[in-house]
Amino acid sequence: MKLAIIGTGLIVGEALKALTKVPQIELSAIYARPQSLEKGKKLAAEYGIKEVYSDYDRLLSESDSDFIYVANINSVHFSYAEKALQAGKNLIIEKPICVNNRQFQTLKNIALDKKLYLFEAVTFLHAPFFDEIRKMVQSIGKIRSIQCNYSKYSSRYDRYLKGDVAPVFNPECSGGALLDLNIYSINFVVSLFGFPTGDIKYYYNKGYNGIDISGTLIMKYDDFTATCTAAKDSYSPCFDIIQGEEGYIMINGSPDNLSEIEFSCIDKSGKFSVKSPFHRMVDEFTDFEDIFRKGNYEKCLEYLQISENAMKVVSATLGE
Repeated sequence: MKLAIIGTGLIVGEALKALTKVPQIELSAIYARPQSLEKGKKLAAEYGIKEVYSDYDRLLSESDSDFIYVANINSVHFSYAEKALQAGKNLIIEKPICVNNRQFQTLKNIALDKKLYLFEAVTFLHAPFFDEIRKMVQSIGKIRSIQCNYSKYSSRYDRYLKGDVAPVFNPECSGGALLDLNIYSINFVVSLFGFPTGDIKYYYNKGYNGIDISGTLIMKYDDFTATCTAAKDSYSPCFDIIQGEEGYIMINGSPDNLSEIEFSCIDKSGKFSVKSPFHRMVDEFTDFEDIFRKGNYEKCLEYLQISENAMKVVSATLGE
């Protein structure tokens, strides 16, 4: 599978490290904006990427890449992705796949019409232990409560307080705690329990430019409530807890550094490590390549349904 990388930011550096452990994927091209072209050339030299482009349209028309990996700021995910799909390219889009359900539906419809693969990069969904969590959920009885917390004091928050606004704190770039951090928890909940059956409310702390610097999302299901807290202005232990009438599952760590699962039900309990010896993004790229190579389009659609439900939740917080 041949992959073109779009962007030169921090997440691209992380992805390239992970891809050194996925030899089935060939890095065929990288796109950098003109002002970041030297950085793009440096990454290409470091990771053996064949072609460097500063013209996205040229990359789409000239590159023989099977997939485009869109990893630039949130607000442009949709425009870059739509162009790639129209050019007949399969897609991996860094989370969030886009910023509302309207955008998502456009991408989904193009992908389905052209039978192209469209993936959202949400790391833990592809980790081997996640299937074990699905099984555990069936063992703890009727679900009564879910609590998720991903709070991480942003390395850019002090700059923000001084008026230096990075994209993750810029409303025009679709930054904020919901789309940057809480999107993980939304994906966690809807991947296990589907779209909420009741109300969806988002209560947040607003920064001086209107951005949500922290907040709690509440999703109501028939028998339980899921609360998802995320913060970029403060920190706490990160965790996911699923409580049932006959037991509980507790996952310790943030989505980018999961460490341990604690499980307890009527006849069984224990703890086990979920730390991977590999970079956290290795599992997802390996899974994407495997699905594509085997032509398992149905699996792609399963993941796409999770992304759709997550985008519907995001849009509900916006009143759409």
